[in-house]
Amino acid sequence: MMLFGLFFGAGNLIFPVFLGQQAGHNVGLAVIGLLLTGIGLPLLGVTGIGLTRSEGVFDLATNVNRPFAYIFTVLLYLTVGPFFALPRLATTSYQIGLAPFVSRGHQGLVLASFSILFFVVAWLLARNPGKLMTYIGKWLTPIFLILLGLLILATFVKPMGGFSATARGAYATSPLATGFTEGYNTLDALASLAFGIVVIDSIRALGVTEPGQIAKDVIKSGTISVVLMGLIYTLLALMGTMSLGKFAPAANGGITLAQIANQYFGTFGNILLALIVIIACLKTAIGLISAFGDTFHEMFPRLSYTWLIVFASVLPCLFANVGLTKLISYSSPVLMFLYPLAIVLIVLAVLSPLLGTSRWLFGLAMLFTLIPAIFSAVAALPSSLQQAGWSRAILTLNNQLPLAAQGFSWVVPALIGVVLGWIMGQVFRSKTA
Repeated sequence: MMLFGLFFGAGNLIFPVFLGQQAGHNVGLAVIGLLLTGIGLPLLGVTGIGLTRSEGVFDLATNVNRPFAYIFTVLLYLTVGPFFALPRLATTSYQIGLAPFVSRGHQGLVLASFSILFFVVAWLLARNPGKLMTYIGKWLTPIFLILLGLLILATFVKPMGGFSATARGAYATSPLATGFTEGYNTLDALASLAFGIVVIDSIRALGVTEPGQIAKDVIKSGTISVVLMGLIYTLLALMGTMSLGKFAPAANGGITLAQIANQYFGTFGNILLALIVIIACLKTAIGLISAFGDTFHEMFPRLSYTWLIVFASVLPCLFANVGLTKLISYSSPVLMFLYPLAIVLIVLAVLSPLLGTSRWLFGLAMLFTLIPAIFSAVAALPSSLQQAGWSRAILTLNNQLPLAAQGFSWVVPALIGVVLGWIMGQVFRSKTA
């Protein structure tokens, strides 16, 4: 329950609903794509941490080399921490939960005040990592599930529409691939690596110290949490599609959720949704702040956990006032760069019992993934930046790679890197045998 609570935050609420609205009659295929990244990759990530018996993402990434481990881990935690995910948690809480009650002229002031209160509470609860299982697993997550269950139940007892609406944009031509890449926005695959250290520490706090048993418990908790996530994702996506019977497609899923809650419960619906969203985002924020402090203290022992979680609370408090839609657009290029690297690292970890963990394997796989990952990041830049000469040159190269049109230009190079790395690992192992 703690692991599910850590995973299920802002993106997990708003993106499935938005996907449902955009996919229309193709919602089934789009949901399958979303589930592959939304629950498949997180499960593999948690499993990979368990199978390799790593202490966390930094320990896992050292299989490539230590400089890569430092750079990748810092980028990962800044992305799922103070730069993107954490501010999005506060902004989503406000936009969905409180904005409907605030006049337009006071939106900025109230958002700033709410952001401060949100991160003060998250910081207070993150100060004691040993209590996370109680705060999140025993209290916040069960309350969240009961409240969300009320809203979902209402939409299916008295649906606003069917599933025959026209698909929009890329969902009309390639719903499966689009759902897959949209699943990046939930940040769950990255979070599965980031939260590994929190889960392992919590299991040890229960008195489990044998590495093999810790690995089994990590995998079991990951399986249970992602199955529950998958069920809720599917229901939220279907809810978004049915909402087209009453509402026009919105700029993001947060707006649609607010419309749905008001439609079924009136003013009480806005209050219900406010509680759902604030609790969902708060529990994830607590986990991310704690994981950020824990990991950076491990990597840089001179930095104290106390001051690291202050940094991870103050910075996103400032960024939260940028606005939800802008935050999502700013994060897209970073996610398109990090996700290929994270996916390959996760797959290598899961296959480690079969392929091993040689430096050649991990190193060449990452090297061959790095360049197309940079290309993918450029392809996700705002259109104004894509008009620059250097951008057009990179995009031309990217378009020559297989699967580039579907957003997976990194897949074939990564496979080549894995094969070459495994062969080189076998060659050098036999020479030293």
